[in-house]
Amino acid sequence: MSAPVPGDLVPFLRYADPHAAIAWLKKALGFSPILVVDDGHGGVAHAELALGTSALMIGGVKDDVLRMRTPAEAGGVTQGIYVVVPDADALWTCTMEAGAEVVMAIYDTPYGSREFTVRDPEGHLWSVGTYRAGSYKSDS
Repeated sequence: MSAPVPGDLVPFLRYADPHAAIAWLKKALGFSPILVVDDGHGGVAHAELALGTSALMIGGVKDDVLRMRTPAEAGGVTQGIYVVVPDADALWTCTMEAGAEVVMAIYDTPYGSREFTVRDPEGHLWSVGTYRAGSYKSDS
């Protein structure tokens, strides 16, 4: 059996305060909201944010079959999102001005990336760097 046709990855996260998350993601990482659907109670049922040619979907925390929790509710994180940028130093400055919690300060990796990792106000991990996954060329 052959593998299915490749597609795009679109991460999705849930936030206790999705309106605040949208504002923070815009200020700290440069996301642009392209769709925000009200849940009928002042919250967010579904939102889509763009960053370059990529997208992120977010929504409010709710009890449903997905059983997604915020990092605070879960007692930690089990995933992170890596954002590829041409200038990690510029985004480092933006995230610091937005009050991000530093997990790993900006540094140079042995595989040629300039990167850092921060937590957003609700604890989700965001790594930012100049390395594009899949672009590494081995000498062997």
